[in-house]
Amino acid sequence: MTSNLAKFPSDFLVWFIILFCLCSNRSTFGTTEFDFGTLTLSSLKLLGDAHLGNNSVRLTRDLAVPNSGAGKVLYSKPVRFRQPGFDFPASFSTFFSFSVTNLNPSSIGGGLAFVLTPGDESVGDAGGYMGILDAKGTQIGTIAVEFDTLMDVEFKDINGNHVGLDLNSMVSTQAGDLDSIGVDLKSGDLVNSWIEYSGSTGQLNIFVSYTNLKPKEPFLSVTINIAEYVNDFMFVGFSGSTQGSTEIHNIAWWSFSSSFDASPKSGAEPPPPTASLMNPTADSVKLPPPSMAPSESNSTPGVLQDKSSGKCHSNFCKQGPGAVVGVVTAGAFFLAFATLVLIWLYSKKFKRVKNSEILASDIIKMPKEFSYKELKLATKGFNSTRIIGHGAFGTVYKGILSDTGGIVAVKRCSHNGQGKAEFLSELSIIGTLRHRNLVRLQGWCHEKGEILLVYDLMPNGSLDKALFESRMVLSWSHRRKILQGVASALAYLHQECENQVIHRDIKSSNIMLDEGFNARLGDFGLARQVEHDKSPDATVAAGTMGYLAPEYLLTGRATEKTDVFSYGAVVLEVASGRRPIERETTRVEKVGVNSNLVEWVWGLHREGNLLMAADSRLCGEFDEQEMRRVLMVGLACSHPDPLARPTMRGVVQMLEGESEIPIVPRTRPSMSFSTSHLLMTLQDSVSDLNGLITLSPSSSDSSFTGGGNGLTLV
Repeated sequence: MTSNLAKFPSDFLVWFIILFCLCSNRSTFGTTEFDFGTLTLSSLKLLGDAHLGNNSVRLTRDLAVPNSGAGKVLYSKPVRFRQPGFDFPASFSTFFSFSVTNLNPSSIGGGLAFVLTPGDESVGDAGGYMGILDAKGTQIGTIAVEFDTLMDVEFKDINGNHVGLDLNSMVSTQAGDLDSIGVDLKSGDLVNSWIEYSGSTGQLNIFVSYTNLKPKEPFLSVTINIAEYVNDFMFVGFSGSTQGSTEIHNIAWWSFSSSFDASPKSGAEPPPPTASLMNPTADSVKLPPPSMAPSESNSTPGVLQDKSSGKCHSNFCKQGPGAVVGVVTAGAFFLAFATLVLIWLYSKKFKRVKNSEILASDIIKMPKEFSYKELKLATKGFNSTRIIGHGAFGTVYKGILSDTGGIVAVKRCSHNGQGKAEFLSELSIIGTLRHRNLVRLQGWCHEKGEILLVYDLMPNGSLDKALFESRMVLSWSHRRKILQGVASALAYLHQECENQVIHRDIKSSNIMLDEGFNARLGDFGLARQVEHDKSPDATVAAGTMGYLAPEYLLTGRATEKTDVFSYGAVVLEVASGRRPIERETTRVEKVGVNSNLVEWVWGLHREGNLLMAADSRLCGEFDEQEMRRVLMVGLACSHPDPLARPTMRGVVQMLEGESEIPIVPRTRPSMSFSTSHLLMTLQDSVSDLNGLITLSPSSSDSSFTGGGNGLTLV
């Protein structure tokens, strides 16, 4: 009897552990439940172009048009959908929030889908296949709810804004037009969707809304027995693709639950307000709750008091309660003192970290925050041999990241107040911009009193070096592509992003070239953000002479039309192979010691010899109509009157032949300003141009001394 009683606790403990394991391992018996708040990085499997960024999962990347890409993210553990002994498949419910961002509104196509797939190793084809299936039809057994942004005739799509149910095919079994409920997938806004399936009834309901409140009626309702399409175990997740477009597909939140209950469990709900993408402590071991203090009946030998005699054998015990109180008081004092010291050390040690966090939250959220040590190692201690250029208020170094081996460009802020302010301006602006013709910011660092920006390294350097320092002559096809890319980037900055961005320093040395000689506009140190339909504040004129608009020199007020003028100078520079201002010349056709490119080209236009402005190094290897069109666009953008200059969206259409170029007068017009008080300022600003801009009275020789004076820019 005694042995049986002694054996009872151990047997009970064993059975308790077994029961606990069986109950806790719910997915083994067909129950799965998770959300982004409980998942860890190891719980997700990213395939293809899928990656993490900005506290969300991105299914696609920013690829240059017309390239297409596809990505997939899956819950790493298979989910049971068929169970022996059950006549019906698993019920499930899922909720997810997503957005489709168009980096260029004119470039659309692709979409994303919630998928049930038998495998976790491959991604389907890009384009209309949305990464769900491939053209060969090898991924049989896939169920998808697609959110399509492009009408694909091959797959019998109803339009470019619909939801469809796909069963082993990209031709949807049933589809619904989202325009009917006022939801636009391409709006860039967060869209919420609920998908619920009852295994016992076979009813699949799909809900879509902009709000976190699930609509009363489903957007789509289909009766289907998924047991006919799924295996015993399936992987759940999302796939997405682009179709020669610049769409970015983000999954901001995801919750999922499944079981073999008769109806889906209502566990897939919107996230709480403070939820984050990943649970940082989900991989940590949780300590068990504290147990009760041992009682006299179960105390173990070796404590201060001997239970058998009730006598005190410790000297500390014999000294009475006074000693106990003294020791406790001293211990409490020491503990408080140690706590204060630790708090002081902690605040001192992490002061810079705190400043960095403030910068991150108050200014911008970057793709990645690098450590100063990491970037110092990448640039060999910012060695002078790694310098590849000098930007506005900063030096650019070539860096090789030790962890990935990736080659990057590291921009280091100048150590003065103005340089730091301009660098923070660049940080705050470019971090919010996404366009295929803008230099991509990989990350940043703010430590040891320095601010560092990490960009993609452009292997072909700057346009300036490609035009004037390279041994190879830049071909006409590359030049046209570069000009179209810069125009597209400026159209995005001026008209397509949330706040209008005035670059203020458009020039060939700020235009970088990637491996395919695609243009990437960079160096936003002088840029300014302006709300649409509001005038920018007047500032001191900044930029590079030769690219600055005449009215900008006078007023110091930068507008989108001053950027257009600078772009016009770049257009003429690229077409002619000449700098906007040349102080020295050795080539026969370049007349004048300090010739002005705009005036020279306009003179050729006046004489009817516009094509003579073409770069002679091209040896005539260009389409004359294209060259004439580009030169005319350059002159139109260089018009002295800002109101006569086209918008950058109009320039894009002109270069692509979609619209006509406005009439450019044979003789370069003059623009008059009734601002005689700015005459001296203008003279000071252009004194180093040696006659680039000619100042003359608009009425008489005495007009400089009287009221109502006129100033004419010739």
